[in-house]
Amino acid sequence: MSPRAEIAIIGGSGFYSFLDDPEEVRVQTPYGDPSAALAIGRLAERDVAFVPRHGARHEFAPHRVNYRANLWALRSVGVRQVLAPAAVGSLRPEFGPGTVVVPDQVVARPWGRAHTVYDQTGPVVHVAFADPYCPRGRRAVVAARDDVVDGGTLVVVNGPRFSSQAESVWHASQGWSLVGMTGQPEAAIARELALCYTSVALVTDHDAGVESGEAVTHAEVLAIFGANIDRLKELLTVAVAGLPAAEADEDSQCSCRRALDGMTLPFELP
Repeated sequence: MSPRAEIAIIGGSGFYSFLDDPEEVRVQTPYGDPSAALAIGRLAERDVAFVPRHGARHEFAPHRVNYRANLWALRSVGVRQVLAPAAVGSLRPEFGPGTVVVPDQVVARPWGRAHTVYDQTGPVVHVAFADPYCPRGRRAVVAARDDVVDGGTLVVVNGPRFSSQAESVWHASQGWSLVGMTGQPEAAIARELALCYTSVALVTDHDAGVESGEAVTHAEVLAIFGANIDRLKELLTVAVAGLPAAEADEDSQCSCRRALDGMTLPFELP
């Protein structure tokens, strides 16, 4: 019998492995292959699955990540709670490199990406997304370290290029806090699959037009992320330990997991 997991971590740029001595599990999905085989093992006395968002060798750019396959595969092995670390740029001077932010809102600006699992003919499925992130997951991550920033808006751009100075100034003028390339449609697809999803944003740079206005490079992003990877892994380990256990009583389950209640779906979920 293949191993199961209740919690998943989706690794971002510079974050390609996590668990010690995991079992590799390959999952076929209706949307093709995930970015890599799932790694399933034990962490903080919990069964945890890990998948590197960009592939094991960082071969998938943000607009080429198979978000649907990744999340479908995770649900297929039992996952219901997802922690999603990612490298982001800061739109606020006070959020310098190394800052960890747990956003509570998102603005989606990508285009050309497969953004829903419900794109076939059949019953139309509209999921609520006013509050895009899991409140229980957010609380667990915020409580994991006393220097984690609680709240902020992540604007997701298409990439793979970085923002122009004009775009960065515009994003900051809207009151948004962070800019990234992978937070959507990942969060929305997680909600469509009734998964709890929490973004864990590690600031690697000030976006162009903020502070010095200097252009950021991919090498600099990876360097800052690499310098903070051990701290991030420690934070995630503590957060995993603090996540609520999967409840047997459906009435006590998180609202994320009840996102599809009462709806007629065009297919059966794994």
